[in-house]
Amino acid sequence: MSKADTSKPAVSLNCAVLTISDSRDASSDTSGDYLADSLAAAGHRCVKRAVSQGNLYQLRKVFSDWIADDAIQIILANGGTGYTHGKSTAAAVMPLLDLTFAGFGELFRHLSYLDIGSSALQSDAFAGSANDTLVFCMPGSTGACRTAWEGIIKEQLDSTHRPCNFGTHYLAGT
Repeated sequence: MSKADTSKPAVSLNCAVLTISDSRDASSDTSGDYLADSLAAAGHRCVKRAVSQGNLYQLRKVFSDWIADDAIQIILANGGTGYTHGKSTAAAVMPLLDLTFAGFGELFRHLSYLDIGSSALQSDAFAGSANDTLVFCMPGSTGACRTAWEGIIKEQLDSTHRPCNFGTHYLAGT
């Protein structure tokens, strides 16, 4: 299925991890821990990390600050995408995006369906880019973060993954 092109250098990306939760803090953020550890294992750097409650305007501030920060190339956000009355991730982030990648949400829900069945339809997972920063928003459970990372994001941040990937965009001179 996928192939690696060893003639291209592997790129190490500067990433930020945001957990959106009303019940977690830095000491109980297992999903943020998983994503930060996975980034490091893949050769990337987690240069910023935060836990924020789902307040629409607080989220917009964090995302806006990180999108405007030239040192951050990737944002991995978990939480606030499921079916609840207080979900606000999409409402906070979508207006900030220059482009959306519909395929991320579609593929995430497919992979999630294979794992949890029809409950996958309750996920509003999405991705896009703003100011040359890639933004991936996924559900907050560690299992969902694992599905998104292992099934999609890990390969797409790998500049040697073929036939295409997002990581190549950050190679010097491309």
